[in-house]
This record gives sequence, structure tokens and C-alpha cells, in this order.
Amino acid sequence: MAITSFDGENEFLSNFFESSVEYEGLTFKTNEHAFQAAKVLNIRTRIEFQILTPGQAKRKGRKVLLRSDWENVKDSIMENLVRIKFTTNEDLKRKLLNTDEEELIEGNNWHDTYWGICNGKGKNKLGKILMKVREELKG
Repeated sequence: MAITSFDGENEFLSNFFESSVEYEGLTFKTNEHAFQAAKVLNIRTRIEFQILTPGQAKRKGRKVLLRSDWENVKDSIMENLVRIKFTTNEDLKRKLLNTDEEELIEGNNWHDTYWGICNGKGKNKLGKILMKVREELKG
């Protein structure tokens, strides 16, 4: 079995799911906010992400001048944020563990073939990170 969409009862798997996360001294409403803010090193610019909706944060993240090491650090930043989200919230931790051994696929229709899968193609990096963190939590 697989979970192929992070909405409905599985919305908690989405980076847009509201669950505050502290990242490098700032608190963000969602992992999406924190991830997009991490694209820049300027603290003032990062703070600007805090008041946005997740969608606005994603759009703003597409327009910022990326930090020079972004391509080298984005995967580890995402992994750290997912780990924070599911280790600091017992309810979300329980829900993630309750997905048992199901494959987690961030299926989408917005053509994200890096973090997810669209039209059967993609690396599904977010799904793989979620499954890795789930295994760690089983400890």
C-alpha cells in the first residue's frame, strides 16, 4: 500500500500543514515557511516569511536570491525540518508512526518532480525523508 497524496486525513504529512517549527532561532507556522526562509541567510528577509500563508511563502521563496550553497544544503535542511516537526509534536509523531510501512509519495499536479511525483515521474525526496524519519522514530 502507499499514501500518494498529502491531503485529507494525510494532510499532516504536507509541509503546508500548520505545525509551528523553530528553525535557527525563529518560529515559523509551517515547515514550508521555514524551508523557504532558509533559502536566504539575511535574518530580516527570513522574518518576512513568518507572516505569510504557506502559499505566499512558497511564492516568495521562488523570488529571493538564493544563498550560494542552496543546492548543497536544501536536502539536509528539509530533512532537519521534517525531523523537528515530528519529534516536537507527539500527535504528529503518532500519526506518522501509524502510517506503518506504507510508502509515502508526495503526489502532486504542480509538476514537482524533485520533492514529489507528478504524472508517475519524480524523485519523491520529501516522501523518502518522511519514511526515513518514521524509521528513526520507531527507534
